[in-house]
Order: sequence, then C-alpha cells, then structure tokens
Amino acid sequence: MLIHPYSPDWNTHFESIKNVLDKCLQGLDYTIEHVGSTAVPGLAAKPIIDIDIVFNDPSILPLIKQALELIGYFHNGNQGIEDREVFKREGASQHEVLGAIRHHLYVCSADSPALKRHLITRDYLRNNEWAKAEYQQMKYALAEKAGQDQKKYAALKEETVNPFINSFY
Repeated sequence: MLIHPYSPDWNTHFESIKNVLDKCLQGLDYTIEHVGSTAVPGLAAKPIIDIDIVFNDPSILPLIKQALELIGYFHNGNQGIEDREVFKREGASQHEVLGAIRHHLYVCSADSPALKRHLITRDYLRNNEWAKAEYQQMKYALAEKAGQDQKKYAALKEETVNPFINSFY
C-alpha cells in the first residue's frame, strides 16, 4: 500500500536522521526542518521522511555538500525547483540510520520559495483539521486511482494537490 496510516515512529525517524546530520554538519550555521506529510501528526502518508536543511549564508552550501558527501550522499541538482538542492544516498553506502530509514533530503536557502511552501503547507495542515482530513482523503483517492503505483501517484498528485495547497497561502 502506497499511503500508510500516521505513525508516531515518523517523528522518531526524523530525529534519528537529524542527529546524524547534526554531527555531520557540526560547526556550520543551519537548521533542519521535518517537512512533508510525515511531519503532520495524524496525517496518513507515504512512509518517507522529508527533510530540509536550511542555510542563511550561500557561501556554506559547498561546505554542506562536502559534509553530506562524507556520509554517503551525492548532490542530484535541483530537479527543476529553484533554490532547493536534492541529495540522494549512494546505493552501496551503508549507514545504520541513513541506510535504514527511507527519506528525501533537500538543502535550501532560508529565502527559498520551495522551503516556504514546505513550511506553510506543514504548518497549515498541523493547525487546520479540515484541511488535514481533506488532504488525507485526496491522497488515499489518488493512490487508489494510480493503482498504488508511486510514479502515477506523483503525477496525479502534482495535478490535483497543488491547487489545494496553493489555497493555503
């Protein structure tokens, strides 16, 4: 099943990954945000933790990149979204936490529109039960329509969910 009922383990998983990232990025000026559906208590989601590393000073992006590479990530560009850099894990690189917990890692400047969208969406869903319930229903319906296929689901979600999320602004 693509969409899973909410699990409090998701926050624990985020904290575990955050602890590893904090050690890796020690000495740099950044914050780490748990974003996406797994960051919203009570919301069903794909069990993949979405994480944004946020920096203020653009000169530290190369240092963040270098530190992440040391623990098995590689920079995968912005994948078409300005001011949001994607980092993925090397397939062969094992790590007891990073290799065990499915997650997406992004690095964004503090003024990134993508970051602002992540935070506004997360916070709106945390604070508005009607929106959380409607969003959850949309996700279950889209997963069913996509035949539980992740790529089809992502395409349908892009078409359907964006107008809903835009209404939060």
